[in-house]
Amino acid sequence: MSKVKKRGKEIVTTVSWKNALKRDWQLYLMLLLPVIMVVLFNYAAYPGLRMAFMDYKPAKGYDGSKWVGMETFIKIFKDADFIRALKNSIVFNLLDLLVGFPMPIILALMLNELKFLKFKKVTQTILYLPHFLSWAIIGSVAYTMFRPSSGLINVIMMDWGLISEGVPFLTEKYHWAVTYLLIGVWQNMGWGTILYLAAITSINGELYEAAIIDGANRWQKMWHVTLPGIRGTIVTLLIMNLGRVMGSNLERLMAFDNTQVRDFQYQLAVYIYQKGLGNGKFSQGTAVGLFQSLVGVVLVLLSDKIAKMLGEDGLL
Repeated sequence: MSKVKKRGKEIVTTVSWKNALKRDWQLYLMLLLPVIMVVLFNYAAYPGLRMAFMDYKPAKGYDGSKWVGMETFIKIFKDADFIRALKNSIVFNLLDLLVGFPMPIILALMLNELKFLKFKKVTQTILYLPHFLSWAIIGSVAYTMFRPSSGLINVIMMDWGLISEGVPFLTEKYHWAVTYLLIGVWQNMGWGTILYLAAITSINGELYEAAIIDGANRWQKMWHVTLPGIRGTIVTLLIMNLGRVMGSNLERLMAFDNTQVRDFQYQLAVYIYQKGLGNGKFSQGTAVGLFQSLVGVVLVLLSDKIAKMLGEDGLL
């Protein structure tokens, strides 16, 4: 049964949960599966975090494994491999953020200015497709294209006389670092572009009309109308990306795995996989994962607070 309440000058109609469930049961049923998946994969694993404070043995289980407190964390922070993986993760994630974060904004501004609708749709589709490709496919294609002697890119550049010998894009660590970062930007920029284009559509068209009346050209409209209009979305996505500074993508790293570039390729995801799963040190792998999550939460909260101090809405 619906109830009518008066809140100041507004009249608010409330519906009981029974009536809402009876009226929209199909929608709730459709929502049930994703909610179960989120609870199962995001929250049901939380009790397993106690593994980080135990010398966990799968054969003994939680009850039979010895409780060691912070001993596992102390061992991790003294491990030279962990320090190396931590440094690589922070450096590459910051470079990813520096190089990759502005690209979706630039692309969204450019696509928004395209007037030929069919060309715009085709361009959007081409930009979005890489996001849905697995890193295994991207890695295999990249190694085929960037081989030093027979790769398509090197062959074309040598035929054009731009280089005299093949560039070791994926076999020398500094060339690998640049290639790794640029391929990551290419793979992710289409998805970010979708979000910014959606934000641009919510900008009031009267603002553009007023700018035209004031004599603003295309660049001035982008700078004074479009960018301020999507500033909230930019801040929100920046905060979310800052929370991933401690993370790393194992699938992406393994797709470009090479013994010649192991100095840069060895990041936290590889460390957890090799030390935690490969060597059976589940407590150590869990502790590193917990450390990543805690630092990520701190970074999100800190960046959100700074955004609010600067006058933005923030994320929380």
